[in-house]
Amino acid sequence: MSESATPRWLTPDQTGAWIALASTMVWLPAALEEQLARDAGVSLVEYSVLSWLSMQPSRSARMSDIAALANVRASHLSRIAARLEGHGWLRRAPDPADGRATIATLTAEGWDKVVATAPGHVEEVQRLVFDGLSPTRAAELRAICESVLHAARPDLCLPSPLGETAERPAER
Repeated sequence: MSESATPRWLTPDQTGAWIALASTMVWLPAALEEQLARDAGVSLVEYSVLSWLSMQPSRSARMSDIAALANVRASHLSRIAARLEGHGWLRRAPDPADGRATIATLTAEGWDKVVATAPGHVEEVQRLVFDGLSPTRAAELRAICESVLHAARPDLCLPSPLGETAERPAER
């Protein structure tokens, strides 16, 4: 924006929506982080990596794709992956199709960790997010979040929601 351009100030309704969204971006991850640490001994980003891998075909994905989904730098993801490998939950190997890339694969122990952690995590997500929403409002929330996310990261491909193409942990 040039110095002479007038800012597009938020309307009162937009300001209220922005305050609510900004507060959600701060406090929802903190609440989920607390539940996961307390109940499963993992961080939110560690669980996100494990759960995203559990939704992928062959439970594998390129580290660069995981880094994009988790919004972390490759070096940070490498440290996360090393911790997960240390627990036996993840294995990394060169991509056979492109030796410059690394593939992360969820191990059987990692799958077991996802299966053990998912019920408590999903219950907390239900309690914090969906218990107060009707199915219509939940669909509206998805559409709003996808719209905002697309504006912020138009190239990002989200994992398919369970039930659309993947199975829940207990169903595999």
